[in-house]
Amino acid sequence: MTLAGPGGRATIDQVLPSVAAALGAPGFTNTLALPDAPRYVVFLVDGLGLDLLREHADAAPFLSSLKNVDDVVCGIPSTTATSLTSLGTGLQPGAHGMVGYTSRVPGSGQRLNSLKWDQPVDPLLWQPHRTVLERMQDAGIAASSVNDAKFADSGLTLCSQRGVPFHGINSVWERLDVVVEVVESSTRAMTYAYESRLDHTGHGKGCASEEWRTMLTTIDTELADLREELPRDTVLLVTADHGMIDLPKADRFDVDSSAHLLDDVTLLAGEARFRHVYTRAGAAADVAAKWQAELGDRVLVRTQDGIEDWFGPIAPDVRGRIGDVLVAALGEFAVFSSREFGIELKMTGFHGSISEAELRIPVLVAP
Repeated sequence: MTLAGPGGRATIDQVLPSVAAALGAPGFTNTLALPDAPRYVVFLVDGLGLDLLREHADAAPFLSSLKNVDDVVCGIPSTTATSLTSLGTGLQPGAHGMVGYTSRVPGSGQRLNSLKWDQPVDPLLWQPHRTVLERMQDAGIAASSVNDAKFADSGLTLCSQRGVPFHGINSVWERLDVVVEVVESSTRAMTYAYESRLDHTGHGKGCASEEWRTMLTTIDTELADLREELPRDTVLLVTADHGMIDLPKADRFDVDSSAHLLDDVTLLAGEARFRHVYTRAGAAADVAAKWQAELGDRVLVRTQDGIEDWFGPIAPDVRGRIGDVLVAALGEFAVFSSREFGIELKMTGFHGSISEAELRIPVLVAP
């Protein structure tokens, strides 16, 4: 098995190709050694890092009872838009081009928010590769997506899950019914479903909060109910897009209070735990050195030289989206900008960087 993730581990882009192979689709390899079955449901719980699940195993008895495919990471940056597109395309960020929560639109100097899709960018051009779901459908598998109705035509959906029927739902209970109905409608099927509430709770209240544990228990119960309702020949696979850590409110670094760090910087993007820093031509090395000297061992600062271990091979049209300087936060640290990203200062839970807690994800198999 060839592994390409940080530390030589499997990455989230191998999940759906492995499912496709387990369903018998030609041209795919089951690198994760998933069980063969005629039907699969891949259910992604946003923010459910493996370390968090193990720490709070008592709050999720169903999920904690399942066999896990060990040593799988979400990739870098450990953020939703990047991971969902890696999952959906079977490609790493350097190929599919969704390189962060926010990133520069080359040639415009503008910043694209990949969740809000707030720039006039065609998603089909931004991410031109066919999805794994489309390729499954070509192989005769009834592939589909079940998600909140509001996401039906979002830029992220079009980049990551396009090309197959989208079943929009408006409640958790409706989701259970729709997933079961969709699965039962075909004898050979793959259905993708998505859950966002745990991530939202973590950002707002923290992943060490009672509110987070309560939400984990709620989702655990819902997934146990889903497993019970699914046909017995269907494998339920539960995974996640990243983990999460809580950051103390004190000692948050605001780059706007250190103006010299913004000399020769034309744009900031990414997020607090993984910052893309765009510089004037020829200034990347000096800016990187300045940031590393200022922030010390609280961050890992890199330029674009040799970052394929983070992004995978980088396509020419993707390179301009990546920061000339990349700042990955370590420990309980993050780089904020009160002027550009004020909302982040109100958050408790974070992800995006290279810590094990942010990278390690579950791949839980309920046959």
